[in-house]
Amino acid sequence: MRKSKTTAKSAGVAVRSGARASIVLDERLVARVKRLSRAKSTREAVHVALEHYARSRDYSKVLALQGTGGVFKDYDPKASNPA
Repeated sequence: MRKSKTTAKSAGVAVRSGARASIVLDERLVARVKRLSRAKSTREAVHVALEHYARSRDYSKVLALQGTGGVFKDYDPKASNPA
């Protein structure tokens, strides 16, 4: 089995797990992520964006609070604040 390098090329992005993908990226979006995250490379910008996406969609820690006094099972935010 061949080991993948961890350097990035313009056409592909190397991933530490050994996976390699050739993808087409929106240059303006990559530049924006680089600017906002202060990433120095495209590889780093993609990594930051993927990490952020994964964290923002992981609700397991919030759901684990159910029943601990943090989030009640029958809590309805609309019932306490009628608009």
